[in-house]
Amino acid sequence: MKIELSVVVLTKNSQEIIEDCLKSVYDWVEEIIIVDDMSTDKTLEIVNKFTDKIYVKKWIKEGMHRNYAYSLATCDYVLSLDSDERITPGLKEEIIKVFRDGPCYLGYNIPHRNFIGNHWIRYGGWYPNAKLKMFAKAKFRYEDAAEYHPRAFLEGKTFTLKSDIIHYAYRDFQNLFSKLNHQTDFEAKKWIRDKRRMNLKICVFKMVSRFFKFYIIKKGYREGFIGFMMAFASAQYQLMTYAKYWEIKNFQKPHWYKL
Repeated sequence: MKIELSVVVLTKNSQEIIEDCLKSVYDWVEEIIIVDDMSTDKTLEIVNKFTDKIYVKKWIKEGMHRNYAYSLATCDYVLSLDSDERITPGLKEEIIKVFRDGPCYLGYNIPHRNFIGNHWIRYGGWYPNAKLKMFAKAKFRYEDAAEYHPRAFLEGKTFTLKSDIIHYAYRDFQNLFSKLNHQTDFEAKKWIRDKRRMNLKICVFKMVSRFFKFYIIKKGYREGFIGFMMAFASAQYQLMTYAKYWEIKNFQKPHWYKL
């Protein structure tokens, strides 16, 4: 018997990973909704085997995109997944129990077991790293303004489940820094729009404090070289964003450049 839960999955050229994501939910939830960001590979062909509720919409801003996707759900509760996430058997049973007993909370945080390659990142703040992934549709929304990492707003109490979502966050270090480069493009533009006060001194302070927090305080050093690289990437996020922020403010752009 399927539970009254809408699973909403966002995709973008996800042909290598989407099938395992959908297999982890397709036989026990009421509906699966796919919102695809103009994929050019076989993503839509694959997802069509699991659901006919497929929508194509270009990603402009993360909050706006996610809010649109959740609005398509017909159930009262939504489980939000990205294509690089999978539900573990233990989490499946825990969620089923929540709905058989009747949800007592408007939001449910779920621990994430984050991977780079085949390595589970246990330290450095990467685990349990619980995130709000299941919620009452009518009581939840993201802010529309932010391109990435928008703030979430929920009108009610939350509860943290015990079992994990598997999250294949990065294929390798190249993928890690590729995503970092992409995300800092938008972060720098956000700093400009917000008129954020930023200079090299503040940037260096944030870099050092981020590295110290993730590598020392949160014991990233216990991951060996991977822990060092993850802490370094966190510090690098600040430096790359500042460099792009500084460039936007100080370089005269060619006529074809658009902020």
